[in-house]
Amino acid sequence: MVILKNNFAFFLHFCLLSFIFAVENNRKMATYTITLNERTTSGKALMAYLQALGVPMSKVTPKAKSSYLRSQEDKQAGRIEKFSSSEEMFKSLGI
Repeated sequence: MVILKNNFAFFLHFCLLSFIFAVENNRKMATYTITLNERTTSGKALMAYLQALGVPMSKVTPKAKSSYLRSQEDKQAGRIEKFSSSEEMFKSLGI
């Protein structure tokens, strides 16, 4: 059992118990997203606690940006250079 040390942890515990109560009474449920750092002790403890309560969880990983989106970000940030010829480009690169 995880020892709750601060008010946020107590609030989170209360919310989770309310969530489980709603599940047990077949009410419509909302979906909440909690971001945890699984490398920290408190993150690991909270994950274990949620699993012990039977809270359904799924891990979401962000999708990698496509090369097109990265190039558009570079363009907006001004990280591009324009050259009139390939020789000029090679010259600026020192090739």
